[in-house]
Amino acid sequence: MSTPDYDSIVIGAGFSGVYMTHKLRELGLTVHGFEAAETVGGTWFWNVYPGARCDVISMEYAFTFSQEIIDEWAWTERYPAQPEILRYIDFVADKLDVKKYFEFGVRVESAVWDDDFAHWTVGTDKGEFVTAKYLITAAGCLSTSSTPDFAGLDAFEGETIHTSAWPRDGVDFTGKRVGVIGTGSSGVQVIPKIAEQAEHLTVFQRTPAFSLDCGNRLLTEDEKESFKAQIENYKVESKASGGGQPVDTLEVNTFDHSDEERLAVFEERWNRHRAIDLIAAYPDLLSDREANETISEFFRSKIRSVVEDPDLAEQLSPREHPLGAKRITLDTNYFQSYNRDNVSLVSVRNAPIEGLTPAGLKTADAEYPLDVIVFATGFDAITGPLLKIDIRGRNGKTLQDKWSDGPTTYLGIAVDEFPNLFTLTGPGSPNVLTNVVCAIEQHVEWTADTIAHLESIGARTVEADETAAKEWTTGAIELADQTLYPEGNSWYTGANIPGKPRVIMSYVGGLNVYREICDSVAAKNYEGFTITH
Repeated sequence: MSTPDYDSIVIGAGFSGVYMTHKLRELGLTVHGFEAAETVGGTWFWNVYPGARCDVISMEYAFTFSQEIIDEWAWTERYPAQPEILRYIDFVADKLDVKKYFEFGVRVESAVWDDDFAHWTVGTDKGEFVTAKYLITAAGCLSTSSTPDFAGLDAFEGETIHTSAWPRDGVDFTGKRVGVIGTGSSGVQVIPKIAEQAEHLTVFQRTPAFSLDCGNRLLTEDEKESFKAQIENYKVESKASGGGQPVDTLEVNTFDHSDEERLAVFEERWNRHRAIDLIAAYPDLLSDREANETISEFFRSKIRSVVEDPDLAEQLSPREHPLGAKRITLDTNYFQSYNRDNVSLVSVRNAPIEGLTPAGLKTADAEYPLDVIVFATGFDAITGPLLKIDIRGRNGKTLQDKWSDGPTTYLGIAVDEFPNLFTLTGPGSPNVLTNVVCAIEQHVEWTADTIAHLESIGARTVEADETAAKEWTTGAIELADQTLYPEGNSWYTGANIPGKPRVIMSYVGGLNVYREICDSVAAKNYEGFTITH
C-alpha cells in the first residue's frame, strides 16, 4: 500500500483553514496547506476595496476556543474594517504557529481520489502533486469573484476593477468619471468612498438594497473589558442562537402588536445598528410575507427620510423581494451619497446593460461615458470555490457532474462518492446565514473530532451514504421553502450566476439546531456515513 505524503491537506488559509490546521496538528497528524494568496486571510486578504468592513460586530467576529487569543487581542472598532480583520487572522495564525504548514502563492487546480491507495492526489498551478489521506476544503464561501460576461469587455479603453481584486496600493478617482455596477454589500460600501473623490459617479443598479447604516464607532475600554469578562456567557448564548449571535427575539408575532407598538420595536432596534436585531425582532418576519412587509416598509421609510429627491428615494427602495431574502447590507452614508451633485443612479432593470464601448457603458436606452468601471458584482458563492477545482471522487466522478443540478451534501460537510473529503462551510451547512466564525468553529471542531475517531479505530475511509446525502439536501430545501429566502434572487440561491442551478445553498434551520444534529450523528456512530477499515 502506498503511503501518502501527508495525513491531511487543507485548501485555504482563511479563518477555517487556519483553525483546521491547528486542530489537525493537535491530533498529531501531518498537514500540508495550500493558499493562493501570499499570506493568511482568505477573503479578507483579497477584498481591500475602500470601505470594506464586516457586518458582524468585531468582538463577536472572533474565535472563542482560545482564552489566550481572547485576552491578548483588542478590537478597536465596533464593526471591523478589512485591515483590522486581516491583522487579527495574522495574529491568530502566529499564535497557533500554523503558517509554516502552508505553501503560499500556490493555487490548487485538481484533487483526485485514488481508491486503490485510499488517498487524494492534489495538483497545483506550480505543477506540484501531493498526496494525503484526508482532504479538507477551507476555500471559503466568498472567494470566487463573478464578473458578468458583458459584450465589449475588452473594448473599453478605460480602467476596469473588480472589488475583490482591488489594487493593494489603492486607486485615485480624482477628476474621473466612474461607473459602479452592483449595489450588494461591496457596492454599498465602496460607493460612498468613490463619491468623495470622483468628478462624477454613476451607479448602475439592478436591485435596490435593504441597507442599514452601521453607525460604526470606536469601542470604549469598558466595552472591551466587559465583553471579555462575560465571554463564557457569550459562548453559551451564541451557541444557543440560530445565527451564532446573541439575539432577543420577541415571544409574540408581528401582528400581535399594534402598529404603534410594532413601530416602537423597529425604531429601538434600528438604533442598535445591528441587522440581526431587526430581522429577528419577531419570530415570523422571515416566514410570513405580510409580516415581513411591515419591516420592509419601515426600511423604506428610512430611505425616504435620508434621500432628498422623492423619485430617487423610490428608485432606491426595494419592493420586489422581502427583507432578509437577500443579505441585509451594512453601510456608512450609502443613501446620503445620492444627495451629492456628483452622483447619479441608473436603473438597469428595465433598461439592461448591453455592453461596454470604447468610451464607456451602454444600456438599452443610453450610453454613459466613463473613465473607470468598478464591478461590485459579487461572487459565485459557496459552491464556486469548490467547483473551480477539478475534484474527482470514486471512479473519476467529478464534483461538477455530481452537482450539475445543484449541490447535494450530507450535513454540508461530506459528499457521497467522495471519500475522506470534508467541505468546511459547504453547501447545505448554515455557512453564510450565520456569524460565519461561529459556524467555522463548529465545523472545524466536528471535523477534527471525526478524524480523531477514524484514526483511533484504524479506519481507511469515511464516506457519506447516498441516501443520507439526498435526504439531508431534500430536507434542507423543504425547510427553506417554509421561509421567504427562495423569494430573493440572490447569491444565497445562485441567482446571480447565469446557468447556475437555483437552490438555497445554506441550511436555514439555525446553527444551534444544526450543531445538535451533527452531535447526534457522531453519537450514533456516525449515522449516515460508511466507514471502512
